[in-house]
Amino acid sequence: MPEFEKIYSEYFDDVYKYVYSLCRNSLVAEEVTQDTFFKALKSIDSYKGECKLRVWLCQIAKNTYFTFYSKQQRLVTGNSIEQEQTCDFENGFINREEAFEIHKALHNLEEPYKEVFSLRIFGELSFRKIGELFGKTEGWARVTYYRAKIKLKEDLL
Repeated sequence: MPEFEKIYSEYFDDVYKYVYSLCRNSLVAEEVTQDTFFKALKSIDSYKGECKLRVWLCQIAKNTYFTFYSKQQRLVTGNSIEQEQTCDFENGFINREEAFEIHKALHNLEEPYKEVFSLRIFGELSFRKIGELFGKTEGWARVTYYRAKIKLKEDLL
């Protein structure tokens, strides 16, 4: 068991980064990485040393991720078409109303909050680029964006 703790601490980051590169979701990557090490612990006796330990762990991680992914796909596609169509119509209506309320709140924001928020969300600019536009730092852009989000949330509640 102490040897496995060493393996866990040595290879956790590598396995996590590998899984994250597959799914681009930190929560899923963390869950799959934990499952990977659990499976590896249960089958450590089957490791023959024919490949590096990191490679063996990543193979387990890959299989674990694809199993997880296929289960998620089955859950998503298990819904009936009629339910999906009804939900799509209702969600579309709700989303349009919510979007209008958000745009109204955004319109009432004072500058520079309104522009920084718009550049970040709609313009998809990095904080560095936003800071450059205003002749400020990246940190200033982050703080201004964060404050804009808080003001919008307050206006929407």
